[in-house]
Amino acid sequence: MSRFYHFFRLLLPAMMLLHLPSAAQHHQRITGIVTDRDTYTPLDGVTVTTPDGAIQAMTDATGRFEIRDVPVGKYILYISRTGYQRQSIPEVLVTSAKEVVLHIQMEENGAMQEVMVTARKREAHEMAVVSARTFDIQETERYAGSRADPARMASNFAGVQGADDSRNDIIVRGNSPQGLLWRLEDLNIPNPNHFAVTGTTGGPVSMLNNKTLGSSIFLTGAFPAEYGNAVAGAFDLKMRNGNTDKYEFTAQLGLLGTELAAEGPISRKNKSSFLVTYRYSTLRLFQGLNIKLGTASVPNYQDAAFKLHFPIGEKGNFEVFGIGGLSNIDLIVSNLEDASGEIYGESDRDQYFRSDAGIAGASYSHRFNSKTYSRLTVGLSGHRTGADHEKVFRNADWEVDSLKPILSYTFATTTTSAHWYLNRRIAPGHVIRIGLINDFYHLNFSDSSRQYPPTQQAWQYRIGYQGNTNLAQAYIQYKFIPMRNLTITAGLHGQHLSHNNTKALEPRAGVQWQPGTAGTFSLGYGLHSQTQPWYQYFTHLPQNASDQMHNYNLDFTKSHHFVAGYGRSLGRSISVRTEAYYQYLFNVPIEHRPGSSYSSINQGNNFERIFPDTLHNGGAGYNYGLELTLSRSFRQGYYLLFTGALYESKARGYDGVYRSTDYNGRFALNLLGGYEKKLGKNSTLITGGKITYAGGRRYSPPDVAASYTYGDYVPLDSLRNIHQSPHYFRADLKLGVRINSRKLTHEVAVDLVNILGTKNILSFTYSPDLAGQGKDPFYRTYQLGFLPLFYYRIDFAPGR
Repeated sequence: MSRFYHFFRLLLPAMMLLHLPSAAQHHQRITGIVTDRDTYTPLDGVTVTTPDGAIQAMTDATGRFEIRDVPVGKYILYISRTGYQRQSIPEVLVTSAKEVVLHIQMEENGAMQEVMVTARKREAHEMAVVSARTFDIQETERYAGSRADPARMASNFAGVQGADDSRNDIIVRGNSPQGLLWRLEDLNIPNPNHFAVTGTTGGPVSMLNNKTLGSSIFLTGAFPAEYGNAVAGAFDLKMRNGNTDKYEFTAQLGLLGTELAAEGPISRKNKSSFLVTYRYSTLRLFQGLNIKLGTASVPNYQDAAFKLHFPIGEKGNFEVFGIGGLSNIDLIVSNLEDASGEIYGESDRDQYFRSDAGIAGASYSHRFNSKTYSRLTVGLSGHRTGADHEKVFRNADWEVDSLKPILSYTFATTTTSAHWYLNRRIAPGHVIRIGLINDFYHLNFSDSSRQYPPTQQAWQYRIGYQGNTNLAQAYIQYKFIPMRNLTITAGLHGQHLSHNNTKALEPRAGVQWQPGTAGTFSLGYGLHSQTQPWYQYFTHLPQNASDQMHNYNLDFTKSHHFVAGYGRSLGRSISVRTEAYYQYLFNVPIEHRPGSSYSSINQGNNFERIFPDTLHNGGAGYNYGLELTLSRSFRQGYYLLFTGALYESKARGYDGVYRSTDYNGRFALNLLGGYEKKLGKNSTLITGGKITYAGGRRYSPPDVAASYTYGDYVPLDSLRNIHQSPHYFRADLKLGVRINSRKLTHEVAVDLVNILGTKNILSFTYSPDLAGQGKDPFYRTYQLGFLPLFYYRIDFAPGR
């Protein structure tokens, strides 16, 4: 317990120092706008109240409301209007430094019936009736162990497996994480993570800054027709607007980054605003100050984000937005004096890795009338990764004998994107959305290797391609509300890949029914298709010319997804939700090799690029499972969340045998909770805890002879994924304090990740040296041990 005592001894004096007494309680303003969910028409006459009625307001003709002099604290707001479904917004945090600005969307009752339904949370998406969750950005900091990362926060949802401390890959219902779609402000975007490898959707550190994000949507299957080119899930991110009336600033120092943020009005009269953030790697900053970090392999990263918002008249809005990040790390082992030093990455080589990404776009939205709304977004994005490896040869005294360059690659993709859609309410209870998406890709890939087998001297070129391809998508979605307790959706999505003329047409449908107070039943179906990682289309075998691309004509991977769900409220703050699903994947790329068990389903969750031999779309797989979510929203000072999933995930290779996928842990359980207690009128103690227990990683015994000849791990096809690592267990704890003073809010906290120091297996790594000695050629590498992550944040609002 000495290490815990050490951190508490450092933390508590900081809390006491910041806890400055104040005789008067501080207040703040809550403001916002309420619009129709389908047409974005401002709604007047909407009442905004707390349960006790102490706080109340009503929207004006522009849909805006204002509540002044609200005491600092947390509140539940109820939103109601005749003809619309009543809803609740829990956990509205009011601090002294920043105004609370809300954008609330309301959904009409069927046939505009003048009735009220039981208060409920905001629905995630106007066209989604299953497997959709609203993503409250405050949850990235509220939940212990989430590291202010939206992807890691999503691992708390039922059906999402996040038993990996080294990466934030989102594994949805047993699918590969490469089946996930990332979308920002209606544009499909590349992997938004630092140190990201081509062909993956996750990474060690998120490039997304939670201080810029607004309410976003996470979908895990049978999603509406507007989401295409994904078979696992979709993360639809929205950036919030800056404050239109007041300048506000944030400064934060934390182990994961040193940050600055600013927002405020460009013109108070026109209600235009700006929002900007910048973050720099704290560890790199410490190194620059000559602070010893215990390793020379320090990650270097920085990122920035911005959004500008300009109202155009009473019915239009013009916005400009962007995010970008740079990252690199040098993993040097040649300067180690003995084998006992702490090593990150492979122990036989020096590695120089770099990864950059950026997205910039502009959008114009226009409300033609109370029934019709349209939005056009255009943008440019880029993603570039590269690495150089040098193998280290040592003599018997462990001295460096020589260095041999063995790998060099650069993968760059630039994408020009456009997304247009139009929403129209045809009649009360009838809404239609049509849209077009186009992504034009410019690709520049090069890769050369001479690492396998170890005796290889000549460079082997695996890809050398410069060219373009285009992915065009179109969709139509219809929502019908015949009565207030019944919603029916249907849609059709189509896509076309230009370079090999691949096409897909995908129907989607859903039903949601709420019979009285018995709860809500839902059914959903979707056919989904997805391209392969771009570089795999353009690779060639080392012995062939670069224009002989053996996987050029691969088809889309496809998936049928069926979901049935039931949910209900158990009182004001407790709700339960369960979903059962079955997913059948087909057209899956597999190797055209007798006896091969390879399936592309198993790739996408590590730092490797995969170069399989000739592929064809003859594979299949399936996932099925049952999920449960039990939650108690923040009330009376505490909240609780339990999520659980039981599932099965199988894939079939060329040999025709269904085997467990790499992601078939079979179960995942999360228990989270938090308690906040006022220490005075203006200060609050913050606590939180999380326990995760999940099935262990799958792995395969090696084909020893083939691995020794090749110089790296080669799985035994007939026994692929027959073994499973010990189950994953981790407990996290968060402690902090929030202090409000006049126009200034302090928050200091420490997130104690893996507080019990549990040793969870990360992987089994092949060692050619051990193989050469006739020993077991695989050794275990472990995930993070105990890791304290601190931050200190100041929010302040000078002037008015």
